[in-house]
Amino acid sequence: MTSSAKEQPSTRSTSVANTARPSGAVATTGGGSGSEALASSQGRTTIADAVVQKIAGRAAREVSGVHDFGGGASRTLGAFTERIPGGRASSSRGVTVEVGEKQAAIDLDIVVEYGVPIVQLAQSIRRNVIGAVEQMSGLEVVEVNINVNDLHLPEEDRADESSEPARVT
Repeated sequence: MTSSAKEQPSTRSTSVANTARPSGAVATTGGGSGSEALASSQGRTTIADAVVQKIAGRAAREVSGVHDFGGGASRTLGAFTERIPGGRASSSRGVTVEVGEKQAAIDLDIVVEYGVPIVQLAQSIRRNVIGAVEQMSGLEVVEVNINVNDLHLPEEDRADESSEPARVT
């Protein structure tokens, strides 16, 4: 391979650096303000995809107007898991990340509360997720894609409560 072929930049400006590594592998962090502290002459710090996934999920949940995460099937499975004694919902359900050496891309599948302006909610989610991931990991977040899968209506909560049979007679 010639040296000019090695130096060609990626044609996609939002692509994540070093995306060819296997899922679940760790990335050497380097973007953002913490890159100098994460790679030094004394060693380097790596962060697993799951860590970035949890940070992004937690930051998105903090935004008022987000009711739930995931598509229909993953929400159904999550509701089932929560009912099992000792079970709890996954904090990364509906959150997908792609982490490279210096950058991360994040996809969120969300359910929005009825009445919340979706465009403003998406802006707030992006701001919160980017801030949290960049501050905590030092990675540069190149994109946060938000897929609104459903709209939660207040009547749905009342219908769920009334459909459950009494446990004690």
